[in-house]
Parts: sequence; structure tokens; C-alpha cells
Amino acid sequence: MPTPKRALRGAALLSLLPGLALAQTTLPAIEVEGRAAGSLTAPPVEAQRRALEQAPAATRFVDSEEFQNRYAATLREVLAETPGVFVQSRYGQELRLSLRGSGIARGFHLRGVEVLQDGIPVNFADGSGDFYQIDPLALRSAAVYPGGNALRFGSSSLGGAVDFTTPTAHTAEAPNILRAEGGTFGTWRLSGQASRIFGDWDVLGTGTVMHQDGWRQHSRSQYEQFNANLGYRISNNVETRFYAGAYIVRQQLPGSLSLSDALNRPRSASAAALSGNQARNVWAERFANRTTVRLAAGQLDVDSWLTHKRLYHPIFQVIDQDGLTWGVAPRFSTEFQLGGLRSELVLGARYFAGSNDALQYLNNRGSRGALTAKGVQRAENYEIYAENRLWLLSQLALVTGVKALRNDRAYENRLNGQRFSRSYDGLNPRIGLLWEPRPEVQVFTNLTRSQDVPDFSDQLQTVGGAPFWVPLQSQRAWTVEIGTRGRFERGGWDLTLFRSNIRGQLLQFTVDPSIPAGTFNAGSTVNQGVEFAAHVDVARGLLGAEDRLSFGQVWTWNDFRFRGDRQYGGNRIAGLPPHVLRSALTYARPEGSITPILDWVPVGAWADYANTLRTNGYFKLGLEAALNVAPGITLFLDARNLTNKRYVSDLSTLANAAAPGANTAVFYPGEGRSVFLGTRIAF
Repeated sequence: MPTPKRALRGAALLSLLPGLALAQTTLPAIEVEGRAAGSLTAPPVEAQRRALEQAPAATRFVDSEEFQNRYAATLREVLAETPGVFVQSRYGQELRLSLRGSGIARGFHLRGVEVLQDGIPVNFADGSGDFYQIDPLALRSAAVYPGGNALRFGSSSLGGAVDFTTPTAHTAEAPNILRAEGGTFGTWRLSGQASRIFGDWDVLGTGTVMHQDGWRQHSRSQYEQFNANLGYRISNNVETRFYAGAYIVRQQLPGSLSLSDALNRPRSASAAALSGNQARNVWAERFANRTTVRLAAGQLDVDSWLTHKRLYHPIFQVIDQDGLTWGVAPRFSTEFQLGGLRSELVLGARYFAGSNDALQYLNNRGSRGALTAKGVQRAENYEIYAENRLWLLSQLALVTGVKALRNDRAYENRLNGQRFSRSYDGLNPRIGLLWEPRPEVQVFTNLTRSQDVPDFSDQLQTVGGAPFWVPLQSQRAWTVEIGTRGRFERGGWDLTLFRSNIRGQLLQFTVDPSIPAGTFNAGSTVNQGVEFAAHVDVARGLLGAEDRLSFGQVWTWNDFRFRGDRQYGGNRIAGLPPHVLRSALTYARPEGSITPILDWVPVGAWADYANTLRTNGYFKLGLEAALNVAPGITLFLDARNLTNKRYVSDLSTLANAAAPGANTAVFYPGEGRSVFLGTRIAF
């Protein structure tokens, strides 16, 4: 009799067979009349927006048109106007991405948020990840699903998910797009996109090369990114789409500094970064497929993916890894009548796994020295989920859902023969209400349970220069939120209040800035806050019939605290500032636009859980401008930090900065004054 684990694996693999069979079937030549326009696997952008806004939750949608006329080098520029999303730059494309306190204390890479590309996971099988394969110039839209609101993708972490959608030939803004940019710090970037539709086939490819000498010492970077997809409409009701990507990253690391150096010598690199020639070099390839079948009873989508990543990462030691991640995820959606009421149901499953050869060597000025660790990391995930939306009234919907999961983690140390493993199980329900008094206005509330499983960076902590297995618990939370969003003729709003009661929150603290932080499970903590965004046309027809003056405001309030902790009492959890605001005033007319921008952090973030050291508050002034010089040709300017303000953009966390011998060099200085110019040609 098969074990439950094998049965789940077999069921997940069998779910892929219908899509594979359809993709391999040769159908007889027939004439089809009235074939639906567009793509089954990649709906139009407006359809994506409408589907997201029907969720009874604080979901947000970003169209690429919102950031196409700025120097969008990282996801910070993509998500700059999205409330509740904290994105701060350390150097190059190394970022801190946090939603509602996810990864609040993680001083490196990604934790607690699932990053998706075209609805397919980018994270590795253990939940960790980074952002290097997300090219902002290869995006058509982005959708943010905080917390349990990402259940429709199978995600149930505290931070939720962010889905970055690449264009297809059906959704691209133009068949050909060329872009060239340059600016301060030795920055240049070239990008090209081409797409074509050939009957039942469509294809699109985007390639980008970017170089920066870097604002700080020892922060030079070179990125080469390629994304492509090929779609085939097998019949009026069946379509398959293949995705491929290749990514090369060469990034020098400047390291973190003391607060004094970050504010007074911000362009310097740390001594450890220089002596160890620290860097992060990545070679990655990604292949994925989505096959969509429209049935009489509903729609079946089957996703499958394979990602290979090679990492050469000299830091405190040389981290040398080579890993594969693979998975399959079927999802069935349908609409039916239940007791005379309209009901919308989504059923899904995901199986994804990965294996990573993890070697470590002494760092000999960036080269491999003696071998210190030879391990194999293996992760497997089995998930099933369901979500139902029942319209009790024409304007009121009840949303219920649940996810069951089993996550297996195993590590083998081949130097000493030690083996460690742990499994995590969970059942995460949700319930919500959506009220639509008018088509353009929504009020919603929901209660969700989230669960975050430690990744290998959490479980394998460095002790005596070697990895040491720590059997951490998963992080569990109940989150309640209430909010409203809507549009009117001259503007719109988005407001959400949330509160998460968390047990075992995964927090990090730094012992040595050159060594990955140790992780521990906190006791009882609370993450709560406000996410607000609004925009309004202040005036129209000022200097012409088609011009307008618009004001936009984004405000995120974070109040994250310990609750009766034996060591920290009710202190604030270190890592994020309590208030983050962004104000923009735009004057726009058909010939172009100009936008002064104010980024304001009134009070800096605590750097330690004892609340003895915090960063400075700051404000930054910026200016964006665009000029349409001819049909399809745009010139743009992106000027940042015009007053050359010195500030801390991000930090790692400490237990107690005032403790004797505490090393407080955990701060990353923000970039100084910069100006970027670019042109975009679409034809």
C-alpha cells in the first residue's frame, strides 16, 4: 500500500497528464469560426485587474504604465506607490521586501513572501528566494496579495504573495519596444522586446543588459536577463504556453557599516567586504509551462516548472551552491448555483521540491580556500487548497477557504555523515465578506491563518565556522483585516487596517555583520498597521482642455511589538520604521508630464530588540518628467534625492546594541543624489 507521501506525489504528477496529453495530441485540421480573441493562458490586463479587485481583501494591482517612464531598476520602483509594501534597497538589486512584517528582521534576501512570475513560484522549494530574475522591463503588471489573500495561488505565508506578470504578444503594449538609459554612478541599461502573432502561435522575448559602477565603493554590478514565452492555441478551448528565462548576475558587495559611517562616510565599503572581495554571482535558468483547458464545467489550469541556479557567493566564507527546483500545480475553477445563489469555486494542489548541493570554503580574497562544509539540502512541499465565493445577495459575497500542507526539510552533512530532518504540517482556514454597494466601491473584511516554515538559511546557522542544524518551529498567525477601496470620476482610494497575532515569529539577530544572522522563534508578538493610498485630480483644464493636476498619497503605518516577552517585554520589533509616506504631485497633458515626489520617513527604525539604537528619520525629494516627442517615442528624466540627504535605507537587526562588545555595523546607507535619462521607443 503506498504511503500518504507517495500518494500525494503521485496525485500531483497525475494532475499534469491532461495538459501534457493535450499538448502532444495532433488534432485534425478544422475550420473554427468565431474564435475568442486574446489568450486563455494570459488574460488582458484589464481582466487581470478586475479579477484581483473582486477579492474581499487588501489586494493591489500595478500596471506597467505606472512605472514605464522612470528608471525602474529594481522592484522598489515597480511597487513604490503600493501601500503596505516595504521595499528598500541595499545595493544593486539586493532588496528588503516586507509585507505586514514578513521577514522584518531578515538582513539578507527574501523570507515570508512568495514571489510569483506569471502565477508560478520563483522562490526555491524551502521558501527562500531573491529578486534577480525579475526584470522590471519585462513586466506587464504586478499584483500584491498580502497574507492569506494569496490562497488562490496556494500561498499562506504572513506576507502573502506578489505576482509579476510578463507580457505576451496578446498583452504587449507594442510589437517592438526599445529602451536605452544612462545616468550617475556609471549606470547604463539597454533593453529590447519583440512579439509576434502567427495564427494560433504567439511569441515574445525581452532582453536586458544593465551595468553600474555603483554609488558605494566595491558595489559594481552587471545584470543580463532574458525572458520569453511561446503560446499555442490548440483549439478554441485549449491553450498551452511555455516560458523560458536566463539570468546572469555579477554583484560586488560593499557590506554594512556602523551608523556613524553610514551617515558620515556612506560611500565607503566595510573592511570585511574589501578584504574578502565579497560578491554574489548567480547563473540561473527557468523553464515553465501553463496549459489551460476550458471545460463545460469550468476551467483547468496546470502549471509546471523547473529552475536551475548556480551561486558563487564569497562572504564570511565562500558559499558555493548548485540547485534544482521543480514543481507542478493544477487548479480548477468553476461557477455554479448553490441553493439558487451564485457560487465561484477554486480547487488546487501544488507539489514542488528541490535539491541543493551546498559547499562552503574558507574565503581567500574571494577565491576558494579549504573546504569547510559539504552538504545537501532537500525540500519537498505538498499542498491542497480550496476557496469559494458565495454571493448571498447581489452585492454581498461570503468567501471561505482552507489550505492543508506538509513541508519536509532534510539536510545531510557529507563531511561528518550527520543527517537532520523535520516535517511541518498545517491547516490554514480563511473566511471573509465582500460588500459592493456600487460597482466602483467595495468594503471587505476577512480572517485568515498563515503559516511560515523556516528555510535553510534559518535552520542552518553558523557556529564555529560551520553550519549547525537548529530545529526551529514554524511561524503561525491569525490576521484580521477590514478595508475599503473604490474609484470615482476624479480619483480613488484604498484603505486597510490589519492586525496579526503571531506565535513563534521567525526573527533574526546579527552577531557578526559578515556572517548570516541567527534565527529564533519569538513567543507572542503582534503586527498591526494601516495601509492607505489615494489619488485625486485637483484641477483640470488649467492650461488646456486636456491637462490635469493630480495629487497622490501613500502611507504605511507599522506597529510591530513583542507581547509580554521575558526579555524584551512590550518593545517594538526591530527592522522597519513605523511610518513610511510618499507624496506625488503630477501635472500631465498629452505632450508629457512632470512629477515632484516627496519620500518621508518621520522616525527611523529600531536596530535592536532592546530598543537602544535606531536610525534617523529623513525625507527625500525627487523629480520625474516625461516628454512624448513623437508617436511611440518618449524621453524621460528620473532625478532622486535632490538634496543629497544622508540616511539609512536598510539594516540588519541586533539583540541589544548597548551590550558590551556588540558589533553595530549593520546599516546600509541610502544612495546620494542621482539623475537618470532615458528613451523609450514603441512601434
